[in-house]
Amino acid sequence: MNLSNLLVRSTIVAALGGLLFGFDTAVIAGITGALTRVYGLSAGGLGLTVASALWGTIVGAALASIPGEKFGRRDSLRVMAILYFVSAAGSALAWNWDALVFFRFVGGLGIGGSSVLGPMYIAEIAPAKFRGRLVGFFQFNVVAGILLAYLSNYLIGLAGFGDLEWRWKLGVSAFPALLFLAMLFAIPRSPRWLVSQDRPGDARQVLIQIGEENIEAELKQMVASVHLDQHHGAEPLFRLKYRLPIFLAISIGMFNQLSGINAILYYLNDIFAKAGFTKVSGDLQAVSIGATNLLFTVLAMSIIDRIGRKTLLLVGAIGTAACLAGVAAVFASGSHENLLVWLLVGFIAFFQGAVIWVYLSEVFPTRVRAKGQSLGSFTHWIMNAAISWAFPIFAAHSKSIPFAFFSAMMLVQFFIVLFIYPETKGVTLEDMEAKLATS
Repeated sequence: MNLSNLLVRSTIVAALGGLLFGFDTAVIAGITGALTRVYGLSAGGLGLTVASALWGTIVGAALASIPGEKFGRRDSLRVMAILYFVSAAGSALAWNWDALVFFRFVGGLGIGGSSVLGPMYIAEIAPAKFRGRLVGFFQFNVVAGILLAYLSNYLIGLAGFGDLEWRWKLGVSAFPALLFLAMLFAIPRSPRWLVSQDRPGDARQVLIQIGEENIEAELKQMVASVHLDQHHGAEPLFRLKYRLPIFLAISIGMFNQLSGINAILYYLNDIFAKAGFTKVSGDLQAVSIGATNLLFTVLAMSIIDRIGRKTLLLVGAIGTAACLAGVAAVFASGSHENLLVWLLVGFIAFFQGAVIWVYLSEVFPTRVRAKGQSLGSFTHWIMNAAISWAFPIFAAHSKSIPFAFFSAMMLVQFFIVLFIYPETKGVTLEDMEAKLATS
């Protein structure tokens, strides 16, 4: 089966939400020092400033399933694009610290919502054999956005904007936000959502357009699944029979953040500063970290449907644990700072961020998929916010302890994945529902 042009275009457009997601979360790394000076922030105040967007993601992720189910995944993504634009423009023009925190929170709503709706939309239009790679493209765009944020920070830092530099760094993402909004008018609705709205004819047309080979069989599966949903009515997520998918969603969201990935990405410049790097050098080293992140995400995407989700998680857990232990040792000993960049590069290389969004889009049955996706994303973001808020406070007392903690958590993840997580590669969403069913 070949991928149709519309399927590819729809995937790219939906995944652009991931690009803005990555940019808006990582761009803060280049302005923590400036914000601390401008607003006289303590370690706790800086943590709150960084986490303000993340608290927005918690709300956005928790509520995204409501418009996603009522208005559709595509149309709800348009709202997320508007939120991205308002956040970028408002943050650049913020007249005081309260305004900055508010507009960062608004951006978080867009990030949280798109982290649920983007992968869900892609999973629902993608054929099973390509689903891992296509949903993984969302994560590709997340890390591309992170690299773009670091590169943008570096280039704007060279432009000599002076006291306005941090405003330019925050405001530049308004332009891709408008592009994202415009491109969302060129893709179809999710066929599974159309079936849920009793529009099988429209769903059939979308399946034809995206190049589905077994159109009637695929449509029949969707209709049967929706009829089952309607027979049971609006089903709550927290039921005993969903205990395994719920555990998988919560645990994968937690461990994704207990690796310390976003605390490291958000405070990367501060970490390099503590190791003795200058501001410009730190910006440049951040670009190298972002480039590594992008390279190994591409590698993970290329093999995820062959090697599988579980294997990638196991290898990633061992590799990240070792690299984080090395970072902790560097800071504890106060020596070998030259190894810090290489250890962080290794950490990024082993980190398997692409897997979380693929896995979350696969493990829940259709009738509660939106709610389940929101649960996993909500867990991811609330852990992100808590860790990112606490990181500068604990790092101010001991630079090594946070990294030792993250390393230990990755060892815990290894054993939980090894003994509990099922493999989901190559299984249709409907077959996955039967595979994970419990009663």
